[in-house]
Amino acid sequence: MGYLTVTIQACAQLIVFTPKVKDLSVIFPPFCLHDSYFKGNSNGKITGKMEKIGVLLTTPMSNYLEQELAARFTLFKLWTQSCKNKFFQENSSAIRAVVGDTKCGADAELIDSLPTLEIVASYSVGLDKIDLDKCKDKGVRVTNTPDVLTDDVADLAVGLVLAVLRRVCEFDEFVKSGKWKNGHFELGSKCSGKSVGIVGLGRIGTAIAKRVEAFGCPISYHSRSEKSDANYKYYTNIIDLASNCQILIVACSLTEETHHIVNRKVIDALGPSGILINIGRGAHIDEPELVSALLEGRLAGAGLDVYENEPEVPEQMLGLNNVVLFATCGK
Repeated sequence: MGYLTVTIQACAQLIVFTPKVKDLSVIFPPFCLHDSYFKGNSNGKITGKMEKIGVLLTTPMSNYLEQELAARFTLFKLWTQSCKNKFFQENSSAIRAVVGDTKCGADAELIDSLPTLEIVASYSVGLDKIDLDKCKDKGVRVTNTPDVLTDDVADLAVGLVLAVLRRVCEFDEFVKSGKWKNGHFELGSKCSGKSVGIVGLGRIGTAIAKRVEAFGCPISYHSRSEKSDANYKYYTNIIDLASNCQILIVACSLTEETHHIVNRKVIDALGPSGILINIGRGAHIDEPELVSALLEGRLAGAGLDVYENEPEVPEQMLGLNNVVLFATCGK
């Protein structure tokens, strides 16, 4: 999962951030630092807590990350505050950093409420939960974690494809329940040779493409523009892409343009033999339309790591054998 790398990156971003830049015109890229960069002993351990630097954690994350941040900073946990107005009145001037993720980042209201804010560090690749324009106006640095989990997410995407097609979860239950003793189970379908369409050929989309190439799968993609260095067929719109693939994998960033980019028309274009995989953001897919398609047999199956209203999952999906559900474990 890369927790250690992400944690060190998040801590590094917070420990060494420079004074506020008033003329910020770009969103700064992330950076990872070697443990020796931290002031401490030979083992890279911090010798003194940076008491004066307040860090606001917007949502629960891994215990390890919370522990590492708490060891280095004065850590505030936003979700534990019963009265947020009172909390900000008492602590806003002490908070110089915000750490968020795909659930809760930093919107304009939060940024405006923190007068000494200098950095927003996102424990994820996506930046859709951060008001970038507000950060730019305020001179607040923004960092995320591209490439830290690229391989993990790409691996999961392929794993979901295999799990859906080869009916891995169903076979697991079939064997463990003892049903195998009473007869054979209907076979699944192979992945090899099936045409794969990828929505968004960025870091993760490219990593997925390289993996499914090993299965002999013809690859095509749709993104905002054609990639000059990609040797895959490019479609200018997602409906044409869905019409010409058997497996559609959503791997793009979430923007106003990509919100519900997979709607009824796209699902119907993918067809009753198609498989839909989403490792991007839940809001990429119109969930009610997806549920309807699965129930009505207009789509063969789906593998999902993200949902529109996490951690809530459409109840009707929970009883479907042709759907494999993960708990946002890819990133």
